[in-house]
Amino acid sequence: MEAGEIGGALLFVLAAAVALATAVSTGAVDFSRPLTVGGRLDLQDTISWFISVFDGSSSSEAGGVSLADVYELWVRVRGGVIAPVLQVAVWVCMVLSVMLAVEAVYNSVVSLGVKVIGWRPEWRFKWEPIAGDDEEKGADAHYPMVLVQIPMYNELEVYKLSIGAACELEWPKDRIIVQVLDDSTDPYIKNLVELECEDWASKGMNIKYVTRSSRKGFKAGALKKGMEYDYAKQCEYVAIFDADFQPEQNFLLRTVPFFMHNPEVALVQARWAFVNDTASLLTRVQKMFFDYHFKVEQEAGSATFSFFSFNGTAGVWRVAAIKEAGGWKDRTTVEDMDLAVRATLKGWKFIYVGDIRVKSELPSTYKAYCRQQFRWSCGGAHLFRQVAKDILAAKDVSVVKKFHMLYSFFLVRRVVAPTVTCILYNIILPISVMIPELFIPVWGIAYIPMVLLVVTAIRHPKNIHMLPFWILFESVMTMHRLRAAVAGLFELTEFNEWVVTKKVGNNFEDTDVPLLQKTRKRIRDRVNFREILFAAFLFFCASYNLVFPGKTSYYFNLYLQGLAFVFLGLNFTGTCTWCQ
Repeated sequence: MEAGEIGGALLFVLAAAVALATAVSTGAVDFSRPLTVGGRLDLQDTISWFISVFDGSSSSEAGGVSLADVYELWVRVRGGVIAPVLQVAVWVCMVLSVMLAVEAVYNSVVSLGVKVIGWRPEWRFKWEPIAGDDEEKGADAHYPMVLVQIPMYNELEVYKLSIGAACELEWPKDRIIVQVLDDSTDPYIKNLVELECEDWASKGMNIKYVTRSSRKGFKAGALKKGMEYDYAKQCEYVAIFDADFQPEQNFLLRTVPFFMHNPEVALVQARWAFVNDTASLLTRVQKMFFDYHFKVEQEAGSATFSFFSFNGTAGVWRVAAIKEAGGWKDRTTVEDMDLAVRATLKGWKFIYVGDIRVKSELPSTYKAYCRQQFRWSCGGAHLFRQVAKDILAAKDVSVVKKFHMLYSFFLVRRVVAPTVTCILYNIILPISVMIPELFIPVWGIAYIPMVLLVVTAIRHPKNIHMLPFWILFESVMTMHRLRAAVAGLFELTEFNEWVVTKKVGNNFEDTDVPLLQKTRKRIRDRVNFREILFAAFLFFCASYNLVFPGKTSYYFNLYLQGLAFVFLGLNFTGTCTWCQ
């Protein structure tokens, strides 16, 4: 067990201990509330009462069932059946919320500590410029063979950007091969991509254009096919860039040295940067999500356990590690995460370098972002189901690292996070306004969300003004992520769907248009009915709470949530010019 793993484990235990001690000392956590919060429902009495109502022997002497009788039945069922069941669900969500809060605090503390002390991967892993980096020496023999793979599918808008950026990488021309893996089904686009490759080949670039007869395995299948060629087998390292990614010219010069001086390293992952992050309110909120992922989750995993998920692009792999891990597999829609887990179980280590950024494009439409998030959330949950036994049985991984992978990486992030955020805040909390017998502790719906908000904002001080929009947006996205997690865990019909995220390339313009701009499409494409139905549910609960105020008043929050569902349900995601 390495020092980083021991430190990560100690920090996690410390975070959990501090959270528990704080909760107990302040009296915030109190599980003494009984599960049966309503009046006890005697089944025999209820059946007798119900029969008496329809026999005409109830208090309603005028005959028939009165509203008072119906209300009395509702109170009995609500207090004796619904409230206890929901109370159990509440306490389960409270436990899951604590798990989520501890995980978030732990990652944020590690990430913040890394920033405060100025920790860099070079402190742990040796890095030196490649001998012969000076052009005057001309020692190209010191440069290893590198394969650059660019998988694409009908990428009309961005294919020139990615191919051009890859061909302009600073590396000896006889030591680099650019491989364009084109799965396009549009003959016109395929012809354009092939012509672009021929154009670069005429300039002296060693570039290969590869196609397949079918899209079997999707991206994983294309990457696997690309590694089967003889010229690919001669390469020591492979850099992977999606079609919309544009690496800087010195990308290989900054990443490959990590491999050459650290034989145990399998992956060097760079951070994503975005060319359209200020284009709309939608892209601004997405940027907050990705910034948290890279600044907190990836950085914490790299600094402690040398493990995190490969992001599928903007990274370099050691070819030997890919082979030892079993190569690319298409059993899930997160082939990148699958390979990362299998390589880790073989003892390989990963490095995340946040200083290296690769320009890319955020999904420009709400539906495209939903499809992307669904694929990632569903694939992650499905992979958890498939590799849990392998992680437990792995011999080259320490017990602490196994715990981190199973508990933190998979259980909390892929299952607990979407479950508690959707069920507690989007379902139980709205319903509670109609169930006065239900008890929801304030620490679970106020203190813990505040902690999560703080640990999210602490690494985004420049985006604090965007937090209200981020909260409402994430409230909607939890519905999709929970649906995806359930589909992945139980292998439902949608669990293996792969839809390529649509790009716009240089076609987008950051112009001054209204805050909420609606795209012009057919009504069935314009309206997202799940969001609209959920908005109706939230509006009903909010209105009920407003008309019949009880012990709690959540109607203001519920109305805001409902509006968020309406706006996204109608695809109102335009440019936010006032916050530029």
